Amino acid sequence: MATHSTIVLVADRTPQWLESVLTSDGALVVLFCLCVMEGAMLLRFMPSELVVPAALALIGSTIHDAVTIVAIAVVGTTIGQATLFVVARRAGREYVLRKRWVPLTESRLERFDGWFDRWGRLAIPMSNTLLFVRGLLTVPAGLSRIDWRTFVTLSALGSLTFQSVLAGLYLLGGYLLV
Repeated sequence: MATHSTIVLVADRTPQWLESVLTSDGALVVLFCLCVMEGAMLLRFMPSELVVPAALALIGSTIHDAVTIVAIAVVGTTIGQATLFVVARRAGREYVLRKRWVPLTESRLERFDGWFDRWGRLAIPMSNTLLFVRGLLTVPAGLSRIDWRTFVTLSALGSLTFQSVLAGLYLLGGYLLV
């Protein structure tokens, strides 16, 4: 019979270099980069639902911190989604489907095309507020003839809603636990 050993990692103290990054403006730069990656569908090691709550936990959770974090998250994800929008628009459907970094299969893309056809522009901010499909309508939007300025506006609106709800839940949860 095989025995399993468990490795437990215990950190009794945050390393000094990490603490200095998290308490400096460098933390906001890291947050911005993570959000750009998330918007462009490149963030696979951390679910998008954890980015803002993790930033609030690590950077700070005052109202000022929350507004700053949400603003950075909205700008970052919008830039990432705008980049993916332009790639889809210029490179086309087949290119996007061939790339492993875009989590879409032909059948999923057809389903999201249907959502976009059914709901039109409203699908963009709606998809940015939904868990698990967040931002996936960026590709159908890029393949459509929607104006990029309209896309960026609607994308930012959906991201603002999503990030604000996450921040609000985090702050409310902390308030309720105290």
